[in-house]
Amino acid sequence: RATASSTRFLFCWLASSQQQMVVKTDVCAYSGLRIYPGHGIFYVRADQKSFKFINRKSKSQFLQRLNPRKIAWTQLYRRMHKKGTMEESTRKKTRKVSKTTNKAVVGMTLDVIKAKRSQKPEVRAAAREAALREIKERNKAKQAAKKAEQKTKAPPQKQQMPKSKASKASGKPKGVRR
Repeated sequence: RATASSTRFLFCWLASSQQQMVVKTDVCAYSGLRIYPGHGIFYVRADQKSFKFINRKSKSQFLQRLNPRKIAWTQLYRRMHKKGTMEESTRKKTRKVSKTTNKAVVGMTLDVIKAKRSQKPEVRAAAREAALREIKERNKAKQAAKKAEQKTKAPPQKQQMPKSKASKASGKPKGVRR
């Protein structure tokens, strides 16, 4: 049978059980593991720098100056070699959605771009072919103008004198050049 005091006690107990107790933990200076209150070894060096170790093994390896990045069971090693990060990495792989915005380009306004985009492919292809034909005709006209100009401006050709053996002999002596 429940009395008023027992009901009050039960209510208070239920309310307090829903709150989580916060425990202040330290981190091992060598292994990176959590040290709970009442555990661990506190070491103070001669230069007054203090370190807290989880156990004698961690303290011993720290004093031997062994690198925790090379010891497989330490947190530094695990972090360096990406061990145990599978859950975190799958959460982080959310795709970033790229938002596309239409902006005007230097030569065209946004209205012109939208009009070109809404054109049918056949119309666009015909316009492209017409532009290419026009460019080709312009190039042909330029080439024809160049040829006509070259014909009117033909330079007189120099007459070459036949080379004689006498002129070769009077030149530089043959031999190995060093």
